[in-house]
Amino acid sequence: MLGFLQQPVMVTAEVNLNMVALTAVGLLSRLWQLAYPRAVVFDEVYYGQHISFYMKRTFFLDGSGPPFGHMLLALGGYLGGFDGNFLWNRIGAEYSSNVPVWSLRLLPALSGALSVPMAYEIVWELGFSHCAATGAALLLLIENALITQSRLMLLESVLIFFNLLAVLSYLKFCNSQKHRPFSPRWWFWLVLTGVACSCAVGIKYVGVFTYLLVLGIAAVHAWHVIGDQTLSNVRVLCHLLARAAALVVLPVLVYLLFFYIHLLLLCRSGPHDQIMSSAFQASLEGGLARVTQGQPLEVAFGSQVTLKNVFGQPVPCWLHSHQSTYPMIYENGRGSSHQQQVTCYPFKDVNNWWIVKDPGRHQLVVNNPPRPVRHGDVVQLVHGMTTRLLNTHDVAAPLSPHAQEVSCYIDYNISMPPQNLWRLDIVNRESDTDVWKTILSEVRFVHVNTSAILKLSGVPLPDWGFRQLEVVGEKLFRGYHESTVWNVEEHRYGRSQEQKERELELHSPTQVDISRNLSFMARFSELQWRMLTVRSDDSEHKYSSTPLDWVMLDTNIAYWLHPRTSAQIHLLGNVVIWASASLATLVYALLFIWYLLRRRRRVCDLPEDRWLRWVLAGALCAGGWAVNYLPFFLMEKTLFLYHYLPALTFQILLLPVVLEHISDHLCRSQLQRSLFTALVVAWFTSACHVSNMLRPLTYGDRSLSPSELKALRWKDSWDILIRKY
Repeated sequence: MLGFLQQPVMVTAEVNLNMVALTAVGLLSRLWQLAYPRAVVFDEVYYGQHISFYMKRTFFLDGSGPPFGHMLLALGGYLGGFDGNFLWNRIGAEYSSNVPVWSLRLLPALSGALSVPMAYEIVWELGFSHCAATGAALLLLIENALITQSRLMLLESVLIFFNLLAVLSYLKFCNSQKHRPFSPRWWFWLVLTGVACSCAVGIKYVGVFTYLLVLGIAAVHAWHVIGDQTLSNVRVLCHLLARAAALVVLPVLVYLLFFYIHLLLLCRSGPHDQIMSSAFQASLEGGLARVTQGQPLEVAFGSQVTLKNVFGQPVPCWLHSHQSTYPMIYENGRGSSHQQQVTCYPFKDVNNWWIVKDPGRHQLVVNNPPRPVRHGDVVQLVHGMTTRLLNTHDVAAPLSPHAQEVSCYIDYNISMPPQNLWRLDIVNRESDTDVWKTILSEVRFVHVNTSAILKLSGVPLPDWGFRQLEVVGEKLFRGYHESTVWNVEEHRYGRSQEQKERELELHSPTQVDISRNLSFMARFSELQWRMLTVRSDDSEHKYSSTPLDWVMLDTNIAYWLHPRTSAQIHLLGNVVIWASASLATLVYALLFIWYLLRRRRRVCDLPEDRWLRWVLAGALCAGGWAVNYLPFFLMEKTLFLYHYLPALTFQILLLPVVLEHISDHLCRSQLQRSLFTALVVAWFTSACHVSNMLRPLTYGDRSLSPSELKALRWKDSWDILIRKY
């Protein structure tokens, strides 16, 4: 019965010592003295603020990318016990003792270290030799810009890790496809491909380029599966459904999961609340949620409301009026109605309050029971503090003469009767009998007499308008735009008919409780849209550069300078590797075109299996470089050298592939191969030498004299290298 115990249990394992060694030296190069310098380095000042927000669970809005990368950095802070209390206001500021610098930089460093053995695996899975695979890994290992970027609290190394993981997983999936489709191993690598692609997009939006590359190659392979006559129709359908589920549906779900966790963590009101809608703000603890707690849900005749413009551009603002009137004559000589000004004011103010009045009644209080206002009802809006009615007429607006002036009507006993009736249009209604609701309803006000729509033009008024934003009646408006849409943010039921009592009431808090939590999908949709449309700072930076500067490495970035010595850290690439990688890309393109033309003439220089391997290597490596580099020529944003690093990584993978191809297929004799090998060894030695020369600027652990600093500029380094070799 227990006979199996009579024999020892044997476990056999194959260990790739190349992988072990590459992983070890990768970890050493990235983790060595990781907490140095103990000061804020370049963009750490930017990412550190977000980490503090996560630690304090405070909502923030960042237009640079989705939240997954920030959450990974925050995870390092959480594991290190960071409480979020540090003022991230200056590059070079010394970290206080409560900041776990090593933990905050750990995940980017691990990502950079693990990218080294991953490069080995990718080249090996492409079908090239262990020598080529080892060469690709060593080039990633010694490339100075990649080392620098991965040793700091930055996201490029994490993005590169998931880019490479997506490519590696897909290659392993393809190789599993040849032997055992639908096996657990096959499913594992297919699912991991989808997850890695979603993670790459979740780090930075530019991760979508690698995702689209993998998706495109997968589509080509799926097309070949469709044409495989050895597979039944059901089998082909299963292949297509599996790929669609793992490479399309799963990445979308994982991407949504990132935002779900993000919104779950950031539940408290923060400094970026005003960019979001009133409904979103009310879903956060504190802030507007504290102000709006207890507000009635349904707007009724007699309600006192503040009206926020949904567009929120150029800044969030509320419909506003005050005692001042429009000038009789504008600076350009045009006349005005000289009525009371109506503007949009970007601050909370008692003059933002309006009373929703029934045109058929004089009372300004809510009946008992309240009479709710519905879609299509005609209302008057009475300014709470001045009791004048919102009005528009056929007079040109002060700064938008194509539109009508909006004012609060003053009776001057002249031939200009009031036109103060507005029809309520609930834009997001579900039916034509919908009730106007606080925060939830997005409404437009259509002028009954002229059909003009109340609109925020967004143009700042001159000094006579206190630089507040212009509000107009857009008569020629067609279609939907958020600048014409408003929502009730603060709301109370008016109880006082007398003006003095009403003014006191306008200053008092509300009391009736009502819940209005947004669904996750509503919050996700709004947050994603705001992240994509928020204006970023596109001003020039002294270290900004163009995509053409990157290829020739004609730029660098001074990341950190020691305050007392000349030790410093620069983002500066290894010129030998960068130039060689660009040359390898060009050589690959020329060889590919040459082979393609000859195959068209029925001349096959490569066997079919090697041709397919050559094409796949180019699609992933040269294609990976192209999709991660060329789109930057179309981007209107401030660009830096580190934006090129994901593209550079794919170029480096292509370099040993091209070298091996030249050695195996273009060197005809053994003597040619020997000479070419000697050249490659000399070239790699020079790359190692340059990497060692730049080491003080990579790690910043040694003071440098002015002459040493000058010599470390890459052009000078290149001259030194030529003289030496």
